[in-house]
This record gives sequence, C-alpha cells and structure tokens, in this order.
Amino acid sequence: LGNRKNEHFLALVRQEGVDVYPSTVDLIRHVRGLGMKTAIVSSSQNCAEILDAAHLSDLFDVRVDGNDIGPGALKGKPEPDIFLEAAHRLGVDAGQALIVEDALSGVEAGRRGKFGCVIGVDRDGQAEALRNHGADTVVTDLGELDCQDDHPSQDFTESAISYLGRIVPTKGKQLAVFLDYDGTLTPIVARPDLARLSESMRATLIRLSRVCPLAVISGRDLADVQSRVGIETIFYAGSHGFDIAVPGKAHIRFEQGTEYLSLLDETEKELHRRLSAVEGCLVERKRFSIAVHYRLVELSAVPQVKEIVADTLHEHMQLRLSKGKKVYELQPNIDWDKGKALRWLLKALELDRPEVTPLYIGDDVTDEDAFAAIRGEGIGILVAESDKPTQAHYRLNNPDEVQRFLHALAERLEAVIE
Repeated sequence: LGNRKNEHFLALVRQEGVDVYPSTVDLIRHVRGLGMKTAIVSSSQNCAEILDAAHLSDLFDVRVDGNDIGPGALKGKPEPDIFLEAAHRLGVDAGQALIVEDALSGVEAGRRGKFGCVIGVDRDGQAEALRNHGADTVVTDLGELDCQDDHPSQDFTESAISYLGRIVPTKGKQLAVFLDYDGTLTPIVARPDLARLSESMRATLIRLSRVCPLAVISGRDLADVQSRVGIETIFYAGSHGFDIAVPGKAHIRFEQGTEYLSLLDETEKELHRRLSAVEGCLVERKRFSIAVHYRLVELSAVPQVKEIVADTLHEHMQLRLSKGKKVYELQPNIDWDKGKALRWLLKALELDRPEVTPLYIGDDVTDEDAFAAIRGEGIGILVAESDKPTQAHYRLNNPDEVQRFLHALAERLEAVIE
C-alpha cells in the first residue's frame, strides 16, 4: 500500500455490524499518516451511527452508504456505483484507488469499476472465490499487509543475475517459470514475423524445462508461439492469455472470449480498409485480438493511425485497447489478461501451492498484469535497458541477458535437485 507524490490511493472498507477489527483500524490510521485519503463505503443506512458509536468517524474523509442507494440514485454492489462515487468525492480516479473488501459482490464491484487494486479479505474460507471475482490480493487479516511509503510499482530494480542466489529456491521449494516471447526470448524486430528463437535459447529452455515447470505467455496466436518455440513438453498461452494449451495426460485446452470472434472478424476488415493507405502500417489478426503495428510508419503519420484505431474502437465498444511497443491491440473487453492467464495455469498445473514460487519474465506493458498477479508470492523480472516504473522485482537488460540468466538458473536448479 502506498502513494507517489501528487497521487493518492483510496481505502474503501466495508462495515460489518458493530464489530471492530483492530488490524483494520491500525491500517487505516497508518495509511492516513502516509497522506492517503480514505473513504468508507457501506450498504447500511446506519453507517454514520455505527461509526460514531465505535469512535471511528474521524478516520474517513468521505462516507457513501445505504442512504445513497435506491431508485434513481446509486446502484448497490456488485455494480461499482457507490465505490466510484466515493472516489469522485475524494477527487481521485478509480485507477488510483484501492479497495479493501470481504464480500464477493464488493470485490466484483471493484473489478467492474476498474480500480487500481482490489484487496479481498478472506474471513470465511473463500480465498479462491474472492480471486475469481476480481481480487488482486487476498489476505485473511489486514495486518498481513506490508504498508510502505512507496507506490506499489518501483522505479529502480536490481539485476536478476546479480541476485540469482535469492531467486533459486532452497531444497523442498520449487520454481515455476513463465516467459514472454517477443522482447524477452527474442529481440524486438521491425516485423513480428522476423522474431525467430535462436537455437541456443531453445537449448536453454529445453534444459530449464527438465528441472522446473516452464510456460510461455505471449501476445502471439497460440499456434504461432508454439511453432516458434518448438518445444512440445512446455506450456503455452497465446493472445495475451485468451488461448491456453496444457499438454500432458489431461490435454487441457482453454479458450476465453470465443463469442467475440465474429466481432473481431468485422473489426479486422474495417481496420484493413481504413489503414491500407498508411504506408508501413501492419494489421495483424490473431485469433482473439487484432494488432496494429506502426513501427515502420513515418512519425508524421502515427497520429493518423492512433485516430483511426480510436474511432474504430469507439464504434465497437465490446472491444478494449491495449498498448505495447509500437503496437495498438484490440481485444475482447472482458476481465482477462496475462496475469489471469498465469493464475489459471498455476491452478491447472496444480502449482498454486505454498512451496511453489512463480517467476515471470517480460518486457512490455501487458506483462505488468503478470507481475502484479504474483507480487507478494512470486518473482517478477522486467526486460528493459533502463529502469522504469514496474511491478517487477528485478531487471535484465535484453534477451541475451535473459538467456544468461535462464542458463545459470537451470544450472543452480540442477544442483539443488542433485
């Protein structure tokens, strides 16, 4: 929990009867001491009286309660209205706000409202359900949270190679490694079809796959990334996690968003037609998304590409826009990303256990969802030539360093197993 200069996070706490949780009160007092604004959101019309009776009214800058809910007014949970109203009264955007909730409907409301972070409090043994409804992190008590006077993302990351000793698990523990493809296993190139995996990198991945579970999560089509990596024994997620294949005895195949395929077909044709006159612009259709690459477009024509993509998106509100390195990508507007795909894979592979530490390596904006999904229980490594705000713990400069790291990791894991 934390805030950056000129930026606030919003703690939204659900009031349950007259019970007071000391750890919750301590947390609120602490974050207020860090300069954060706080609000309480409740479905009860007696919220003010309860707070006064518990001598807690001074803890909140804003209150939105059952008196604000009703016909012609705000909708209750799982709609996000009351949370969005609280953020509005505090003068912050939902993306800058943090919600603390113990109810499934409240967690879902946070997800629907696109809040920056949703913390689920598991008081009834429903941790998995809280995650499924949209919780980014689940705790049994708010005393488990580590509150720091920093934004959850960090601007400085240490070299993963230098700290390899911290990353390699001790005996009895296990790593599960997840990798992006473009910019991580291969350098960024002018055209996506030119990104080929080197034989030395492939050999390193094969070696690593023998000592730990290994998966590639890519923005490419599933079949494309499978053929480019060419290792049958590892796991793959394509289209930013919309299309997942798990080899082995179960032969599990998971697809998210199949009902959007006809809409994507229509949108692809429209983008081809409207962007055909822009020299260097490439429209790439994937099964569950459409990528508009503008790396080869003249700088003066980039605003035109941006405007056409924005207009097309406005006409197809069932799609959403994500941005990468010189690429705009249109995807189904559903709650699914690389982070959700990673968590699904952990569960499908029966790796969501305390003794297993997930490790994810990626280079792009979409990889931040994966870093965030395992923050607190796993290890994120950003591939970038210089430091930048990230949810990752460590950094590697480029795909060459990624290969060096993975090679050294395989050696260390082999030694641990022996």
